[in-house]
Amino acid sequence: MFLFTRKYRPLLGLDITTSSVKLIELSLAGGQYRVEAYAAEPTPVNSINEKQIVDTEAVGEAIRRAVKRSGAKSKEVAVAISGDAAITKVIQMPRNLRAADLEAQVELQADQYIPFPMDEVSYDFEVMGPSEKDNDSIDVLLVATRTENVEQRQAAVTAAGLSAKIVDVEAFALENACKLMTHQMPDGGIDRTIAVVDFGASSTTFSVLRALKVVYTRDFAFGGQQLTEEIMRTYGLSMEEAGRAKKEGGLPGNFQAEVLDPFIDDMTQQVSRSLQFYLASGSGREQPEKILICGGCANIPGVADVISSRVGIAAERGDPLGQMKLSSRAKAQAVGRDATALLTACGLALRSFDD
Repeated sequence: MFLFTRKYRPLLGLDITTSSVKLIELSLAGGQYRVEAYAAEPTPVNSINEKQIVDTEAVGEAIRRAVKRSGAKSKEVAVAISGDAAITKVIQMPRNLRAADLEAQVELQADQYIPFPMDEVSYDFEVMGPSEKDNDSIDVLLVATRTENVEQRQAAVTAAGLSAKIVDVEAFALENACKLMTHQMPDGGIDRTIAVVDFGASSTTFSVLRALKVVYTRDFAFGGQQLTEEIMRTYGLSMEEAGRAKKEGGLPGNFQAEVLDPFIDDMTQQVSRSLQFYLASGSGREQPEKILICGGCANIPGVADVISSRVGIAAERGDPLGQMKLSSRAKAQAVGRDATALLTACGLALRSFDD
């Protein structure tokens, strides 16, 4: 029995993408997560180019607006760099090394695996446990990125009057967030193979988890922006009008057959192709038992059923907030409507509760 609740430091999970800035704050009490604050703001046009922040002041202003609208109290955030900007490598180290010696050894070996000058790189490492390759070794996960990738995000956060306490990698944040969807997985995901497809605005991440650990990930250029652009072309609308119509409806009767169904076909093809890439990526790959569809496109009515019938695997709209309570402030911000697009933000906010 615990007499005192363990203190945690509230961190805002901040997901910065080409289309939006999403911010969420979680609390934990009695083993139950609760959404305390949430807001999303459009990312200023041309402020991010190919996942690089090119206008930190503009992005910072969008973050500032999101914080103000959300009512979040914390000034500390966790942000993430994209997976393709990170280098990850599992290396082996002698298991009898003391912590200080391990750090020195990792630093010595790091430049073997990082194709940039070490003075241009930020890196970190985490001990994963005993190595299966060698009984006298431990596996150590090494993660590195060019320092400019970290500094861009720190500068945008600073411009918003906040402090970036953690810079994570999107793939790790997604893995973290998948703990929130175990209620949708067979056996809670334990010893099961589950695919998670996170459809963003301009890019999509296909991940496969085995026992709740990401064993495969693939990013590709496809997303909800393509549907918005097709609505613009077909009906002569502005980008803003098309985006609003996509969310709120009111499009002509031929929208489903002429625009939406072909887009769902494209979504299905992307999932099918990603599954093929995964199964061909190594020996012993198991067909996933379930696919969780996330991101804004997951809200298209019936899309999970279409993907399931064509791919031949059970599919469901992924909902990381499904087991959570919502504060009255978060309900007012319509967080439930955006839940499927909050994997990365939730995964980052969960870093508040790291031991």
